[in-house]
Amino acid sequence: MVKLNHENREQYINEIIQAINNEYHELFRELFIELHPTDQEEIITSLNQEQRRFIYRNLEPTEFGEIFQGLNLEQQKQLFNELDQDYAIEMLNDMYSDDVADFLSELTEEAKELYLQSMDYEEAQEVKDLLKYQEQTAGALMTTEFISVSISDRIEDVLNKLRVEGPDAETIYYIYVVDEDSRLVGVVSLRDLLVAPLEQCVEDVMSSRVVSIDVNTDQEEAARIIKKYDFLALPVTDNGRLVGIVTVDDVMDVIEEETEEDFGEISAARGSLDTSISSVVAARRRAPWIIMLMFLGLITASVIGQFEETLEEVILLAVFIPLIMDSAGNTGTQALAVVVRGLALGTVDSSSLFRMLKREFATGIMLGIFCAITLFVIVPIIYGSFWLAFIVGVSLFLTLSISTMVGATVPLIINKLKIDPAVASGPFITTINDILGLLIYFSIATALLQYLPQ
Repeated sequence: MVKLNHENREQYINEIIQAINNEYHELFRELFIELHPTDQEEIITSLNQEQRRFIYRNLEPTEFGEIFQGLNLEQQKQLFNELDQDYAIEMLNDMYSDDVADFLSELTEEAKELYLQSMDYEEAQEVKDLLKYQEQTAGALMTTEFISVSISDRIEDVLNKLRVEGPDAETIYYIYVVDEDSRLVGVVSLRDLLVAPLEQCVEDVMSSRVVSIDVNTDQEEAARIIKKYDFLALPVTDNGRLVGIVTVDDVMDVIEEETEEDFGEISAARGSLDTSISSVVAARRRAPWIIMLMFLGLITASVIGQFEETLEEVILLAVFIPLIMDSAGNTGTQALAVVVRGLALGTVDSSSLFRMLKREFATGIMLGIFCAITLFVIVPIIYGSFWLAFIVGVSLFLTLSISTMVGATVPLIINKLKIDPAVASGPFITTINDILGLLIYFSIATALLQYLPQ
């Protein structure tokens, strides 16, 4: 397999494109087949439709299937529409069932049924079984291309089975052991098989302490378990029966998908992070959050309006409004990020919850003290008023302390309601803390108004 580095990459790709343009069939296959599938994906998506048609004519459906399953959904749809129907069906038959299920689940019901009816019966049945599971569960994520053996099989028989079934399995590094009812009872690694005497039984070398998950387990939990145990694959059971495995490459896709989703939630831009969508679509998806935040902004404005007389008395107070608001929003968002990350990684639970909240509150207090001390020094020098420094410093101290707790507790409450905690987005937390910060600031300023320079 050719390894492309920075120096030879462009030259190698140009040779492939020249072979395509000149229709040098043998040269194209010689150059292209040697590439890693990821490099093949990048080349295909950079070509025009006519150049891609040349590739379809010169790659077997099995070969193109390996490339196809690595593309994102939009790229898959684009290229799939360019394929001859017989070629497409043969490609789907040769792909792993979980990848086919992921793709077909995004098509219309009519198109999905059309392709399932055209596929080989056994292949189509496996895909249909996967499509029955609820989205974002281990059942929907798993693949059924795995190798299982009986507890009484000899090592020699298992190795022979690997030679026959291994090419069609998603992974062969773990071989799962089942009883006569297909119930998962153990696991044995490929390394254990290779070093064990051929005459031994699987039962003698397997581990009976198997970590597995149910088909209805959330895909994020599956990802956490694979990360925790450094697994390459995780068995999935249905009432104890082994029905599939979740592999690490699928988990990486889940992590990327969940991270993008959380980032979109926290930034109030969910569904509009993809740079390939139009500005109209992006605006439509962001509009609900922006409109809601606009109404919250009106509350912020009304808070300032309630203290109009205070501002008229000492206009200098307006200078520190941005400082109070920005500081409140920033500390709240920091606490939000800490909690959302902890919930996503599973490091925040009932045993560590109080400790985490205590730490965040203490952090807010310490940040408030640092900022207040700084203002006690700077404000009298610039504005010549110790009382002004006292009002701004104490207001900021209280605001940072409270804002940190708001940023930490809101996502926890939302999580308790079985809603994604990332919904407690940064802009939402920021606006809430802006309102609290202004109320604190103007309340203290109004109470001490007589001590301020008019």
